Amino acid sequence: MTTENKNNLSNSSVLKTDQDYDKYFQPPSLKDAKKRGKEDVKVHYNFEIPEAMKTIGKGKKFLIRTYGCQMNTHDSENMAGILLEMGFEATEETDDADVILLNTCAIRENAENKVFGEIGHLKPLKKERPELILGVCGCMSQEESVVNRILEKHQHIDLIFGTHNIHRLPNLLQEAIFGKEMVVEVWSKEGDIVEDMPRARQGKTQAWVNIMYGCDKFCTYCIVPYTRGKERSRRPEDIIAEVRDLARQGYKEITLLGQNVNAYGKDLEDIEYGLGDLMDEIHKIDIPRVRFTTSHPRDFDDHLIEVLAKGGNMVEHIHLPVQHGNSEILKLMARKYTREQYLELARKIKTAIPNASFTTDLIVGFPNETEEQFEDMLSLVREVEFDSAYTYIYSPREGTPAAKMEDNVPMEVKKERLARLNALVNEISAKKNEEYQDKVVEVLVEGESKKNPDVLAGRTRTNRLVNFVGPKSAIGEIVYVKVTEVKTWSLDGEMVEVAEVKN
Repeated sequence: MTTENKNNLSNSSVLKTDQDYDKYFQPPSLKDAKKRGKEDVKVHYNFEIPEAMKTIGKGKKFLIRTYGCQMNTHDSENMAGILLEMGFEATEETDDADVILLNTCAIRENAENKVFGEIGHLKPLKKERPELILGVCGCMSQEESVVNRILEKHQHIDLIFGTHNIHRLPNLLQEAIFGKEMVVEVWSKEGDIVEDMPRARQGKTQAWVNIMYGCDKFCTYCIVPYTRGKERSRRPEDIIAEVRDLARQGYKEITLLGQNVNAYGKDLEDIEYGLGDLMDEIHKIDIPRVRFTTSHPRDFDDHLIEVLAKGGNMVEHIHLPVQHGNSEILKLMARKYTREQYLELARKIKTAIPNASFTTDLIVGFPNETEEQFEDMLSLVREVEFDSAYTYIYSPREGTPAAKMEDNVPMEVKKERLARLNALVNEISAKKNEEYQDKVVEVLVEGESKKNPDVLAGRTRTNRLVNFVGPKSAIGEIVYVKVTEVKTWSLDGEMVEVAEVKN
């Protein structure tokens, strides 16, 4: 950090000295991160909003813009819950908001560019309304380069905080409202687990249930182990209690969340308890659908497969990111499995759950990727026959080991390979969808179609999007739909009665 930037921070109400800076801002270091200790992670059940802040939001409104993964959505629900308890009201209108928080994603350069674009767009609003509080939080805030850039070029930002100290939002907001300087509090050390933060869930049908935090896999291209910290599992009894409460409230579907959800329980030293054990208990709870994301193939064990094969509320959808189809590239990525091992795992899952849908993540143009290695990716996609895939062009992230590799695949080659990969994924997806023609499927109705308010949209147990005409009263319910037309990425159909399904 430059002397000038440290001087900019010297008046901050949080960072007073160079030592404070060194404590809070440590650039990503694989060597240091892999030394992360086995310190006990404390679980807190005493979250409380300071008395002075309980009514600070009365008559005011907040807006949270969320970028990135489901974990960020979950974090935004916590922040919204806290703000509501402070007296604020939620709004979707920028001009109406008294507090605007950008909950950011750092996984790809494009995501960061979007956030900085939004920061720039908000500057005129801040000039017009100096009392407006603008905050940047989430994964980008854990990056030293991002904080430096905001300090240097975006002085209209009032508040920066990271992924480990969301529970500190009331205190930080208090400093931002009453202080004169930018408030910066980013913890490089992982936070403890705070169980009883309020949460404003989006909707009453589907719910995110976080079961663990952080990731210890250190894939060479990924910034997440640095921005989210080491793996920390919630206690199973706390998760079960949350799921039971959601069932009592009438939720139809939950998704268990973790950066590497399959590693759940490995850090619980007093009990031997993994994701399979947790899913087996949740299998007995009266909630219609249970999903989980995101999986790492290395931690997908036989016990979990056995539990998923029981069916019931365990849906037949497996998101299993492979990232590439060539073992040499997988080794460069530090994925710690080979092409053959991934294919064997996919075979085992498909044998146990024959009607399961498979989705994945794929990265094109990783450093040193040859045409032959890219063809290995295409052949793996053909062999597994993924129902759909999230495909990306490799994006170097500062501080990761891969960022030090020569990014030697030309952009025009990356784009051409991505187009070929997408064409193959689309072809397989369309073929898989054809199997649903004239079949009756179970659909959880999520709401109106984005393209037509007269059409309802929902998803099957295998996570396929279904559009159909039906009464608005069906929103939030599980209904049955006969598929009348199949498309590459969705199904169209007509609602049928339960009696017709049984017949």
